[in-house]
Amino acid sequence: MKKDQLLTRLLTRRRALIAGAGAVGAAATAGVITTVTGDGPVASAPAAGPPARPVRSSAYRLQPVTGYGPPRAAPRRTLVHREAPLKVSGRGRTMVLTFDDGPDPRFTPDILDTLAEYDVRAMFFVCGEMVAGGRKLLARMADEGHVVGNHTWSHPLLTRLTRRRIRSEMERTSDVIEDAYGERPEWFRAPYGAWNRAAFQIGAELGMEPLGWTVDTLDWTTPGVRSIANRVEHGAAPGVVVLSHDAGGDRSQSVRALRRYLPELLDSGYHVTVPRRHYA
Repeated sequence: MKKDQLLTRLLTRRRALIAGAGAVGAAATAGVITTVTGDGPVASAPAAGPPARPVRSSAYRLQPVTGYGPPRAAPRRTLVHREAPLKVSGRGRTMVLTFDDGPDPRFTPDILDTLAEYDVRAMFFVCGEMVAGGRKLLARMADEGHVVGNHTWSHPLLTRLTRRRIRSEMERTSDVIEDAYGERPEWFRAPYGAWNRAAFQIGAELGMEPLGWTVDTLDWTTPGVRSIANRVEHGAAPGVVVLSHDAGGDRSQSVRALRRYLPELLDSGYHVTVPRRHYA
């Protein structure tokens, strides 16, 4: 065989091998794409080896990945206190204003108006029997960012009640607050500040934390606007909780006193706000 003929045969054979390899590669590539896109089984078989078995596309579909996303938080648990906190923690000159026994359509709207004028949030510990006739006021409290707490249904002395009566007083009030305010209360306050073990336990079971007060304005004695304002201004300090009333009698002095001492507190650098819950 001549040299030219030998070279021609070698080139022809090389082209055939390259073409065969290209066919195998094309068939393999087509199989991968079909599997991912789910267009059906591979129709062609590789040029060498045993025939490929058709594979259903469903075998290659992605399965849901469990555990994707943020971990589930543990359920929040309310601590059972042995006494009601009298102050709140916070940075700087923080104070909390609280109003008990309402809502009262004669006085609560004026208090809300003053708080809105100075863009201040407060806490209202309401009685269930008062909420029954003041649902719109609780809706307004929710809209304006105030916190509504549980002050029992009929303002009884809890230390003289059975556990069953205490639970009824608290639970009925939480139910009516949720209906009018939109959320169940996370805070409660015993009438007259008369706490006992049962009240703390039942309050915690209902998801509520107790809160007492640091400064009592004694506004329920109607001592005069100046006297109420002076008690607040002289008792002002970081973490202080102020007790006032928006119902339970003539609270016109409380309304006028708030207009007097609130701007004084703000001008003195106090940040009047609402507390945050602490969970176990």
